[in-house]
Amino acid sequence: MLKTFRIELCIGLLLCVCLQLAGKTDKMSRIKYPGGKCYVYRYTLRDKAGTPYRLDHPQRWLSRESIERRKRQHLSLDSTDLPVSPLYLNQFHLPAKEARTTGTTIVGTSRWNNTVLVRSQDTTLLNRFAHLDCVKSAHCVWTSPDSIERRIMPPKCRDEWNRWDSIKTEYYGNTKQQLESLRGIQMHNIGYKGKGMTIAILDGGFQNADKIPWFRQVQIEGVKDFVYPNSPNIYNETDHGTKVFSAMAVNEPYVYIGSAPEASYWLLRCEDQQTEQEIEEDYWAMAAEFADSAGVDIINSSLGYYEYDRHYGDHHLSDLDGTTALISRTASMLARKGMILVNSAGNTGMGSWKKITFPADAQEIISVGALTQEMKSAPFSAVGPTQDGRVKPDIMAIGSPATLISSRGTVTRDMGTSFSTPIVCGLVACLWQALPHKSALDIINLIRSCGDNHHTPNNIYGYGTPNFWRAYMIGRLK
Repeated sequence: MLKTFRIELCIGLLLCVCLQLAGKTDKMSRIKYPGGKCYVYRYTLRDKAGTPYRLDHPQRWLSRESIERRKRQHLSLDSTDLPVSPLYLNQFHLPAKEARTTGTTIVGTSRWNNTVLVRSQDTTLLNRFAHLDCVKSAHCVWTSPDSIERRIMPPKCRDEWNRWDSIKTEYYGNTKQQLESLRGIQMHNIGYKGKGMTIAILDGGFQNADKIPWFRQVQIEGVKDFVYPNSPNIYNETDHGTKVFSAMAVNEPYVYIGSAPEASYWLLRCEDQQTEQEIEEDYWAMAAEFADSAGVDIINSSLGYYEYDRHYGDHHLSDLDGTTALISRTASMLARKGMILVNSAGNTGMGSWKKITFPADAQEIISVGALTQEMKSAPFSAVGPTQDGRVKPDIMAIGSPATLISSRGTVTRDMGTSFSTPIVCGLVACLWQALPHKSALDIINLIRSCGDNHHTPNNIYGYGTPNFWRAYMIGRLK
């Protein structure tokens, strides 16, 4: 009995030491938030009075590609397209000396939502701005944390494939199943691989995508960071976006071929890995609007929100209507601007929330759930319906696991609707390349109609697994 007690005591002491060391290590991995306590308020403006911009001269703020995309789909501009009024923005600017004292900065604006983000250490000033005549409403969307994770250098990446990553007898290598299940290989075989289409990837970072050899042949139009303050290098941030990017863009025969290897890409960072707060919906909106102005055709967003740090600004199930959350309201505008959003449904199926996350509830988008390799719904894949009764997710694709490229430049497998989404997104580009006369809404509806569950859609599988070859054949006839 005494011997047993001594053993248990030793184990208990060892456990205490391990916990102390773990706590110490955790503290060492974190640093105090730089710059001290500060806040960001979102101000919704009443109108766009005094703007020098005109709808008949959109070339002042939209690219030629953006304007042409609308013309092809017979879409007209409206007041939401106009930039935020500079006259109103000037009211948030302070004299340089006062701005330095209060640490006040305009972080960004959203023309579609007519909002402006202002950051400051002085809440008295931020509350004073709320009473400006041009302000309709205001609330805090971000509060600086006490500490954040210390940045670590990204891992080194390989400059050649592992021998075992190559499948000499299979041209599509490791991606055959995830493309074949959507009949994507048939689209590639007749020459539709996304050429001429531009895809924007909205994510948290693209670790090593500038160093991994398999991305060197990809047409990258540019990169842009919407998180404030901007990262010194978005290629040093999370590898999540790298994996998403690989599912579409890599083109290495007998090893790995993505779903749209000939498309062009914008890499846009709008997810802040250090905190989870409502401001990320604003960053997402700013990134989506930039994609519009740059002439992007399709957006891949493997992001979803519903719960925030300290539960400040949490969403409720009743908000899942496509219009309540700022991010979903923004996403619901995209098809009317001539773009297609392909968004992950969410990985909340096994938690207390269970439902799709925001903006997967948006109207006229393609939200994607995850299938196992046996073509069954993955347990974690979020379900519908929306609060207003729409079927969600829209469609399903393999994501448990999906085959991807890691930030080390090796073939890997990972699970999540984050990764079923880009497999679909790339094939959306291939289909639209093949059917350039179709509008964004036409393509969305065509894909839904070619799901294997389209006769009896439900809130687990949606319209089912889409057959892109069938969509192409039907689309040619209409």
